[in-house]
Amino acid sequence: MIEKTLPAPASGLGAGVPIDELRASVRRRFTGTVAELKELVAIPGIAWDAFDAAQLDRSAEAVAALVRGLGLEDVQILRVNKDDGAPGGPAVVARKRAKPGYPTVVLYAHHDVQPPADPSLWETEPFTAVEKDGRLFGRGAADDKAGIMAHIGSMRAVADVLGDDFGLGVTLFIEGEEEAGSPTFRTFLQTHRALLGGDVIVVADSSNWKVGVPALTTSLRGLVDGTVEVRVLDHAVHSGMFGGPILDAPTLLARLIATFHDDAGSVAIEGLASSEHAVLDYPEATFRADAAVLDGVVLAGTGSITSRLWDKPALSIIGMDIPSVAMSSNTLLPAARAKISLRLAPGQDPEAAMAALDAHVQRHAPFGAHVTFTPGEAGQPFATDTDAPAAKTALWALGESWGVPAVESGMGGSIPFIADLTEVFPDAQILVTGVEDPDSRAHSANESLHLGDFEKAVTAEALLLAAMNAATNRA
Repeated sequence: MIEKTLPAPASGLGAGVPIDELRASVRRRFTGTVAELKELVAIPGIAWDAFDAAQLDRSAEAVAALVRGLGLEDVQILRVNKDDGAPGGPAVVARKRAKPGYPTVVLYAHHDVQPPADPSLWETEPFTAVEKDGRLFGRGAADDKAGIMAHIGSMRAVADVLGDDFGLGVTLFIEGEEEAGSPTFRTFLQTHRALLGGDVIVVADSSNWKVGVPALTTSLRGLVDGTVEVRVLDHAVHSGMFGGPILDAPTLLARLIATFHDDAGSVAIEGLASSEHAVLDYPEATFRADAAVLDGVVLAGTGSITSRLWDKPALSIIGMDIPSVAMSSNTLLPAARAKISLRLAPGQDPEAAMAALDAHVQRHAPFGAHVTFTPGEAGQPFATDTDAPAAKTALWALGESWGVPAVESGMGGSIPFIADLTEVFPDAQILVTGVEDPDSRAHSANESLHLGDFEKAVTAEALLLAAMNAATNRA
């Protein structure tokens, strides 16, 4: 495995790596790389059932054509069926087999994108890539078609500079349903395990610390969600005739929701893991600007901003079933529901967290209301072993490319399929990298990519591959 072929930092991670030549190759090809990215952005490949599946197939074909240009073997578009028998999203898989004694690296990204949302919120057409002020705007420009092009661009640079001396095995795995929750991901890994296995897996679907400062994402929060229903009546009744002795279901649901946080805004559910490990400084003013917090709104929780984002649980109400204001009437509503999303700190077992959430809503049922909790999805948190050789090499490559030290950054969000990768390939080192920055606005209107940092991301991955190759040559 790769642990045996990558040296420790003291051995000189950059030894034998033609840094200037790789950087020059990326720069020489960069205009073309951006042009190809624009072509990918133009394809509205959305894996949700409500959208045209033909566009998703078109997206996969476009990616496969780019991959074929690398000269990799066995370029395939593969899919497996969902639990209901419907076909899953098309994934592009291709590989270059390792020379004897060399490890294999798996390069992951996804070609499907989020729906464009309300077009009136966009300053440009969502599926027409537009360059403005050093950024490329368009749906998928950052998340995650730039990740695809980072892989392709880095492979081109390595081929240009190293040629036949490049002995690493490389497998490209470009998923086609990540934004729909990766419903067939685990089955896909198990079905094609022999094809997708590797010593190091690079997941290019995260963010850098800020423009000009690269990051290796070293922790991800886990996730559980579920639906709580509060019921107080067998059927709706007139609020004038019966109101007073009876509190309606939305009111009691609000009282239940209020128990999820303490007076400081910290999650108040017993049994959840929490820590204070994060050391990076995230000034409050910067955070408020990045998150578009309105003036006067007080931030919730205690401890540093980064610990609150990465090391502690966070609970949000992401949906409610009650009549809209436009459809309201003078009626005591018998039932109301809310969808709960709970982010989990690293080290938290999702099953235990789900049980704690269920126990909490039952224990805090207001005024004897009938409370039902229906569990939803669960995803494991993730933490990188930053002492592992691949992580050290990645941090070196990022710092060398940007010209400033890379930070070890947590992420408040979750990438549930990372847990599947760690379980199916337990011996692989997983590196979570990315091309986004705090203003990329992935999933939102006006999604964009900082082009200067994108070039550095391509260069960093080329340096990573070349360093692993050089380490094997020295071993």
